[in-house]
Amino acid sequence: MSKMKPYGQIGITEAQIDMLGVAENFCREKSPIDKVRAQMETELGYDADVWKEMGALGWLGVAVPEEFGGVGLSLTEVTPVAEQLGRYMLSTPFASTTLAAQALIVGGAKSQKSEVLPQIANGRAATLALSEHNGDWELENIETTAAQDKAGYRLTGTKTFVMNLMSAHWVIISAMLEGKPALFCVSKSELPNDNIRRETLVDETKRSYELTLEELLVGAETLMELDKASVTLKHIHLAANLLSAAELTGGCQSCIDYTVEYLKTRKQFGKLIGSYQALKHPTVDAFVDYQKSRSLLYAAAYSFDTQDIAVGVGEIAVRMAKAQADKAMSFAADRSIQFHGGFGFTYDCDAQLYRRRAIFNASQYGDARYHKGKLAELLF
Repeated sequence: MSKMKPYGQIGITEAQIDMLGVAENFCREKSPIDKVRAQMETELGYDADVWKEMGALGWLGVAVPEEFGGVGLSLTEVTPVAEQLGRYMLSTPFASTTLAAQALIVGGAKSQKSEVLPQIANGRAATLALSEHNGDWELENIETTAAQDKAGYRLTGTKTFVMNLMSAHWVIISAMLEGKPALFCVSKSELPNDNIRRETLVDETKRSYELTLEELLVGAETLMELDKASVTLKHIHLAANLLSAAELTGGCQSCIDYTVEYLKTRKQFGKLIGSYQALKHPTVDAFVDYQKSRSLLYAAAYSFDTQDIAVGVGEIAVRMAKAQADKAMSFAADRSIQFHGGFGFTYDCDAQLYRRRAIFNASQYGDARYHKGKLAELLF
């Protein structure tokens, strides 16, 4: 089946439909809510056996070129998987590994692609170390520095929100080299464990770490294509927002289902609370927002690999999808907490998990307000 799509068209591909069905069944079976809560208490934060199964299914190689051991498709076909992972809150290093692979595909040297991408396609995890204490969502605002050394480069700085670092085999680190952004693909084994600190997140289903670099010496071969660093960072930014929008959209669907089930069973004053208009109308509003989110998500996914980023069309689609998904998930989770009454404000209510997921995803790569500001620049 050809991957070429008419410019500006939106829709859904046959490959997306196939991936959606497989991913939905897999995630439903592997990630019931009681297991999600159990994994929150573990150090790793996910089931390593489930992660191996995902690797065996080939999900990590979907967007990896065939010449490097992948399927040769794109993030268009990865989106349904990310959506279902979010729907069932199946936490794994999937997103961080997918983004690391994208970074290598766009900006990696041939030798790096040949070495790392086949192993990622076979299920080995990787991650990104791009965020810093400045909290800037503009990935080129980098405070970490790289200084050339006879033996390679010395990296100095602090990285935050390094997702699933303890599970990763490779880490892609951003730094400023001679006044220009640069990316380094570093083996996790080269990072001293004493320089890694687990962070406390509002979303306890996820794991992230702070990485301190104190003149860390890395080999010259770790430097990715220097002249492609800026393009790579922009690609990562948009790809990360696409996957985040997918995760939020899936989570929004699950949150609404959870709320409706409660409204259909809880009685007050002898009536099901779902019969009251004050609860029905906001629930419908949440569902409408979800439908908008899903439409924008698949429009962005469908065009992601073919739209001309230079003219901003693909970027507009992604930013619209993330802004709407942020809004939809936040509203649905807020209403769910409210409708569950006093129980909704307790830790045992699953609505808390959805609200925490919305808060955390908004903090990564841009919230709705940030993306709306970007859209204003692109559209007006």
